[in-house]
Amino acid sequence: MSTYDLIVLGSGPGGYVAAIRAAQLGLKTAIVERENLGGICLNWGCIPTKALLRSAEIYHYMQHAGDYGLTAANISADIDAVVKRSRGVAKQLNQGVTHLMKKNKITVHLGEGRLTAPGKLSVTKDGKTEELTAKNIIIATGARARDLPFAPADGKRIWTYRHAMTPPEMPKKLLVIGSGAIGIEFASFYNDMGAEVTVVEMMDRIVPVEDADISTFLEKALKKQGMTILTGAGVQSLKASATSVTAEIKDKDGKVAKSDFTHCIVAIGIVPNTENIGLEALGVKTTKGHIDTDPMCRTNVPGLWAIGDVTAPPWLAHKASHEGVIAAEAIAGGHPHAMDPKNIPGCTYCHPQVASVGLTEAKAKEAGYEVKVGSFPFMGNGKAIALGEAEGFIKTVFDAKTGELLGAHMVGAEVTELIQGYTVGKTAELVEADFMHTVFPHPTLSEMMHESVLGAYGKALHI
Repeated sequence: MSTYDLIVLGSGPGGYVAAIRAAQLGLKTAIVERENLGGICLNWGCIPTKALLRSAEIYHYMQHAGDYGLTAANISADIDAVVKRSRGVAKQLNQGVTHLMKKNKITVHLGEGRLTAPGKLSVTKDGKTEELTAKNIIIATGARARDLPFAPADGKRIWTYRHAMTPPEMPKKLLVIGSGAIGIEFASFYNDMGAEVTVVEMMDRIVPVEDADISTFLEKALKKQGMTILTGAGVQSLKASATSVTAEIKDKDGKVAKSDFTHCIVAIGIVPNTENIGLEALGVKTTKGHIDTDPMCRTNVPGLWAIGDVTAPPWLAHKASHEGVIAAEAIAGGHPHAMDPKNIPGCTYCHPQVASVGLTEAKAKEAGYEVKVGSFPFMGNGKAIALGEAEGFIKTVFDAKTGELLGAHMVGAEVTELIQGYTVGKTAELVEADFMHTVFPHPTLSEMMHESVLGAYGKALHI
């Protein structure tokens, strides 16, 4: 039996970061992984999808070279080559995590991990079982895509995000069910690559967790690009044949119509990977399958911790990584700060991009705040116009009484990079005057952040 100070079950962005931080703090650490180091995010999620989207972005610019005074002839896309590049990016980063494990002297056990008793875990691979023990264990097993109950993904015509990253062929007519970040990113990718895309969303607007103004703007932008978007709609049935997928779609007026597609991506949420890892025997408390934790990531079982998608939302890689650090530092006897969910940014890498942090305007009002709201368009920014990216806006929501930044919401080019400025501000508890008195460099897209704050107080300069 191998003995450690800490065992981490799962090596995604939460698990491997927790292991690294624990090792830095002097804990003898092991990590257990059943598939690939780096988990879903690095191998089949965040990273390879961004590689795909980058290829689509460049293809889009090539098709619009004339807008920049350039000429590009005989432009075409090779989906196999695009996918090969994305897999290469994922492989490179997987190798990077392998290096980090060795650098930090973290023992890696490959196989299926299962809790057998408090502080004990078995690892099974190729019919052989190894027993591990540790004073503390972190569960970081993540989640997987949720299937439609009446039409599970087959990888041929009906896909999850994982199938969509390595398509057997380029879709001609694609149905995307669900308009959260995953659904909209793949809709954007395949639309830019030339597919005819239809998005079906049960809620009354796309990207429903975002501010309503962002949803409205993004829907108009995507429709302008040629997408068909059906909100307040649901898929009643989905039947795949050898060559197509037939969907019965009920629209917001209650009418049901049949439509044929070549392929379908199902992006309706996630299911936590909590089965068959021994939670029931230990009496671990869960809510809808997700493990309950306190602010330090402790479960109700002493010595057992949980982080990432296997716990409460938001289900984001950077949230998992931060939780990994919190848990590792708490285990090592430190006093880490608990994470405030309102300070966790969210990003959607469609075209145009979407990013946000904190409360939407509607949520702020529901919470009883009197708000001041500022908004500034990309069209008013010199850098955005020079880039040929004048589509979008930045919106800020402040507490009218205290000047606290309650939320920031963006749609447009590179907003997934800009949002961290507001995230730092929220974490540091800055007020409106702090943002107003900050000097923003010119010419940059970040100047719109300044203008949006000024706008909330009637002081915007360029609109």
